[in-house]
Amino acid sequence: MLSKNKKRRKTRNNVPVSNSKPVSKTTIKDSYSNAAARMGAFTPNLMESTEYVRREITGDYLNLNTLYRQNWIVQRLINTIPQDMIKNWYKIKSQMDPDSVKALERSERMNGIRDKILEGLQWGRLYGGAAAIMIIEGHEEYLEEPLEYDLIMPDSFKGLIILDRWSGINPDSELVTDASDSDFGLPAYYTISDENLGRGVKVHHSRVLRFLGSKLPPIDEMQEQYWGSSVIESALEEIKKYDNTSYNIAMLVFKACLRIYAIEDFDELGAMDEVALKDLHNMLTAMNWMMSNQGLQIINAKDRFETQQFSFSGLSEVMETFMLDIAGAAEIPVTKLFGRSPAGMNATGESDLQNYYEMIDGKQGTQLRPIFDKLIPIMCMSLFGAIPDDLDYDFVSSRRPTEEERKTIATQITTAVIGAYSSAIISQKIALKELQQSADVTGMWNNITDEDIENADQNFDLGGESLPMPSMEEMVNGLEISQPS
Repeated sequence: MLSKNKKRRKTRNNVPVSNSKPVSKTTIKDSYSNAAARMGAFTPNLMESTEYVRREITGDYLNLNTLYRQNWIVQRLINTIPQDMIKNWYKIKSQMDPDSVKALERSERMNGIRDKILEGLQWGRLYGGAAAIMIIEGHEEYLEEPLEYDLIMPDSFKGLIILDRWSGINPDSELVTDASDSDFGLPAYYTISDENLGRGVKVHHSRVLRFLGSKLPPIDEMQEQYWGSSVIESALEEIKKYDNTSYNIAMLVFKACLRIYAIEDFDELGAMDEVALKDLHNMLTAMNWMMSNQGLQIINAKDRFETQQFSFSGLSEVMETFMLDIAGAAEIPVTKLFGRSPAGMNATGESDLQNYYEMIDGKQGTQLRPIFDKLIPIMCMSLFGAIPDDLDYDFVSSRRPTEEERKTIATQITTAVIGAYSSAIISQKIALKELQQSADVTGMWNNITDEDIENADQNFDLGGESLPMPSMEEMVNGLEISQPS
């Protein structure tokens, strides 16, 4: 029988249970560590001493300007992607008549829309943020009000004014709270300081097109007033490595061939008087001037003259590595960023360019589409007084097909169109329209005019009698394929 002074030991399912207080929980992090070898986490080694210091240059406006003006790699990093994003522009997909499409293109050309969009993309990448103010005649006194389509008068759209985040436009603290608005969560108003619009002018967000640099996490985005960061920030360290290495290699060129003149007891010459030292200097200067490939070098019998060559082997591989690092940080292939041919056996650079153009297509959808979603309806209201119900557009791929690829595409499109026409699925008029629209990609059928289409037959029961069907080889090889504009 247990003594009363002894506590009965508790059990649960025949397993002893401790009466002591529960041990406080501690966080256990899995990581490799070998203290004896000083390897792994929390050991004194070089790897564990690595720290990532936050270094921001987006706010350094003057430094960004200096980099853009003086460093050609920075210029290409800023300009290349925007240029490819707008290179082939976009194509209207709605059932607008050709005259309306041409009027829209003419308005873009007259107002310099493509150049302004390019400028906005460039300054957005350089400074982390930029904006375009849509100028509508007669709305000068209503910039603070939301833009209403019904108040846009005919031919009132007058283009864009581009302002970068550090010299012309400041977001206000009030945010858009309407979840259905495309600018939900972004500043509702912007304060403008511009010679054309005035100083301290408040503009509603519906009249503003935003251009960002690199996307930031939410907290940093709030600190940057809902702009992004300069794309140079992520590539600056790699550019420094490249520039320093390139500069050092250039300095080594001056030491590629060192000439050494060994003088016996040269250390004792320091005790010579000033006149003797001057004579020695004049003698060495004369020897240096007289030295040539075909001349003689006269020295004392006990003196020695020799040359020392510097080897440049391995330096090119180091430069190649830094070029690859910069290209990776810039999201641009080495062949395009540095303007050089692909290196290595059987290297064509096609896979790199294919990945690059896929990236460009993605940026068109994420960065350009919100801009055109605002801009195109306003241009339509100014030109036509209404927005087409089926208004839609798509960006033309930035990658241009090769001549062989265009020929293959032309063959496939022409075969499909003629096959559909011969089967009475489409009329001759629709067939000509399809061939005319394919000219931008294939370079063929550029001579089909709108008048030809209007005069074409609209019946669907021709069975191919009015449209001859030459062989594909005759059609494609017999026609000159022009470069798309």
